[in-house]
Amino acid sequence: MADLRVNICGVELKNPIIPASGTFGFGREFDEIYDISCLGAVATKGLTLKPRAGNPTPRIAESRGVILNAVGLQNPGVEHFIEHDLAWLRAKTKVIANVAGATLSDYEAICARLDGLVDFIELNISCPNVKCGGMAFGIRPQDVKEVTHVSKRALRKTPLIVKLSPNVESIAMNAQAAEAGGADCISLINTLTGLAVDIERRRPVLANNTGGVSGAGIKPIAVRMVYEASRAVGIPVIGMGGITCAEDALEFMMAGAAAVQVGTQNFTDALACAKIAEGLGAWCDAHGVERVSELTGTLKMNREGA
Repeated sequence: MADLRVNICGVELKNPIIPASGTFGFGREFDEIYDISCLGAVATKGLTLKPRAGNPTPRIAESRGVILNAVGLQNPGVEHFIEHDLAWLRAKTKVIANVAGATLSDYEAICARLDGLVDFIELNISCPNVKCGGMAFGIRPQDVKEVTHVSKRALRKTPLIVKLSPNVESIAMNAQAAEAGGADCISLINTLTGLAVDIERRRPVLANNTGGVSGAGIKPIAVRMVYEASRAVGIPVIGMGGITCAEDALEFMMAGAAAVQVGTQNFTDALACAKIAEGLGAWCDAHGVERVSELTGTLKMNREGA
C-alpha cells in the first residue's frame, strides 16, 4: 500500500486531500455521510471576527462545467466556531481555519485569536464576491505582502497559508510577495470572477451581479497557475480548482502541489473527497509509487518546438 502521508510546514497529514473552504461547512453534515477522519484536513468555511449574513439571494448560478457563487462569506463568526465546532473538528482531522477581514487590523486580530488553536490558518485575501476589502488585498503584490506580514506577526504557533487570487497580472509575483511577507505556504487558485446573464430579464442572474467561478471547467487554468507559482517560491503549495477525481489531484501534485483542496465537486458528490483519497492510493499502487509525496513537482515540460 502506498504511503499517502504528506508533510506541510511540519504538520503531517494522513493524505493530501482537503475539502476547500466554503464547500464543506465545518464538516458536520458530511460526517453524517462518511467518517471525515479519512481526510488529510478540512479547510473551514471562511471566518470573520463578527458574524456575517452574506449577500442577498440569488447567490448561486450554474453554467456549463462551472458554477458561480456570491455567498459573501456568510458565517457565524470566529467565537461561535471556537465554542461550537473547533473541538469536534480537531478530534476528527487537521483543521485549516480560513479567515477573512475588511481591514489589516481585522486580519491581525483574527489570526491572534486562532493562534495555537488550529493546525493552519488560511488567509483569504482573494474572495471576489464580498465588498469588505478582502479582494483588494489580493490583487497587487505589495498589498499581498503587507497583509501577509501583518497576519504573520500575530502568529507564534500556527503556520500561515495565503490563498491567492487568479485575477491578477502575475501569479508568480503574488506568490513571491506572500513568501516575502512571511507566508509558510500558499494555496491557489481561488475562484475567477464571472458574470451570468438572465437573457429573459436582461439582468445578471446573481443579486451581487458578479460571482466567483469554480468547477471542473477552470482546472487547466488552475494547474497552470500552480505550476508557475510553485516554481517561483520555496514554500509548499496547496493546489485547487476544478478537481473532480484522483487523476485531477495527481495533475496538481505533478505540477508542484504538495496537497490539494477539493471544492465544487463536494456539491455534485458528497463522497467526492473520500473517493479521491481512495483513488489516489489505488493509482499509486498500480504505478509502483511508494510515497505520494514523491510525485510533487515531477512534471516535465515539453521542449519548445519538439
